[in-house]
Amino acid sequence: MNPSNNKNEEPMNIEAALTGQTETKNASPEDALAQLQASKGTQDNKRKKKVKKIPASQLKKLEALRKELLESINSGKDQRFDTPQTFLYKAMSPEGKLENGTFIGVSKLDIYTFLTGEGFTVYSLSTSKVINFVYGQAGGKYSRMSVKDLIFFISQLETYIKSGITLTEAMRILSKQLKKNKKQHAITQSIVYYLTMGEAFSSALEKQVGAFPPLVINMIKAAEAAGNLDETLEDLGHYYEEINATQKQMISAMTYPTVVALFSLVIIAFIMIYIVPQFVNIYASAGAELNPLTVFVINTSTFLREYIWFLVGGIIGTIGLIVLAYKGSKAFKKQTQILMMHIPILGQIIIYNELTIFTKTFASLLKNDVFITESIEILSRITGNEIYKELMYDTMNNITRGEKISESFKDHWAVPDIAYYMLVTGENTGQLPAMMSKVSAYYQEQHRTIVNSLKALIEPILIIFLAVVVGGVLIAVVYPMFELYGNIL
Repeated sequence: MNPSNNKNEEPMNIEAALTGQTETKNASPEDALAQLQASKGTQDNKRKKKVKKIPASQLKKLEALRKELLESINSGKDQRFDTPQTFLYKAMSPEGKLENGTFIGVSKLDIYTFLTGEGFTVYSLSTSKVINFVYGQAGGKYSRMSVKDLIFFISQLETYIKSGITLTEAMRILSKQLKKNKKQHAITQSIVYYLTMGEAFSSALEKQVGAFPPLVINMIKAAEAAGNLDETLEDLGHYYEEINATQKQMISAMTYPTVVALFSLVIIAFIMIYIVPQFVNIYASAGAELNPLTVFVINTSTFLREYIWFLVGGIIGTIGLIVLAYKGSKAFKKQTQILMMHIPILGQIIIYNELTIFTKTFASLLKNDVFITESIEILSRITGNEIYKELMYDTMNNITRGEKISESFKDHWAVPDIAYYMLVTGENTGQLPAMMSKVSAYYQEQHRTIVNSLKALIEPILIIFLAVVVGGVLIAVVYPMFELYGNIL
């Protein structure tokens, strides 16, 4: 659809095409037009009743802005950009509320046509380098949607489409649902915009740069070719629900031990900095002889009181440097991951988690007819583990040479034998998606078991550590008091 072909009638055409009203579906063109005009008249009357609250002087200025905007659009001199730009707009919403907002698009005419079709009365539209810098980036880059937000987006969209609602109308409803969330509302509104411009759904998602993971975009693209969008959305919903459940399980497993560890450190620091010095003064005034354990505790207390902030600053600085090096250097990141993956229990948790995500994603992609080479490329972008990234690159090279996928996994230290042999079986029997699903289920259960075991192991260890350290410190500072009491008696 090209909005410039029919400037006068385009807003009407967009509204008629996208409202999805069943009562105009089987009517004659004249009846449909009459119903549409009556509907628009009713909306305009409602809007005018609400607009009365705006001062007449402000309305006059708004109408002047609107006139200037229409003259600019009708002149045909406005630039059509090659890449999407952030536009700043002022408009009256269908509910009669005056709004200032931003919208990402390629031309003033397209955005005006879209907003008008959505029931807005647009007064001004502008873009510039300053607007792109302040309100967004040219190209519309977003931060990645969280798993929780993706689950809501996918499940809601799946429900609407299975109910027989058209994709564009479903996205419009979803956009209204997310109006309170500015980021998601902007994303969904932009998707509706591209859909009304004739873009494919996968292309509209892809234009929300950074918002959607490659897995979603490529599976939607495959679904468009196969004509099974609702089934693909259902698969994606299940996939991200399982991913979310795994993440919650990890968080839940580590929350209690972390709280206990922090609580232990706070108690020990309090005793060493504030309690122990009180006993030192008593010992000094009484001239008591101190045993080696008490001397060690007193010296540690003195060190902490004098250098606590340097110690805290050093720990924070060291952690900060490690994080920066981990994010900035692939070599450091890889070596750190190799080290962590060779630590007993922790290494198994990492490997099982990576294998669960890899096999689950691979199975979903293959089931939705995504080519193997594209699937492997998507997998290499999903994982943040450098060892498994290299595995994916080796796999792509093997495929280009005509070799099997399993060749790169053979005798690799980060791939358990069970996973390798099940992959080989899937290749030989032609049942690779089904076999990957079984591998995913197996390692997800293994991951869940080992995380629960680790949680059960860490909790008593931390409690014993707290009891031993705190008890040891208390014994060290109290024992000399008993000796003094004995001498007095």
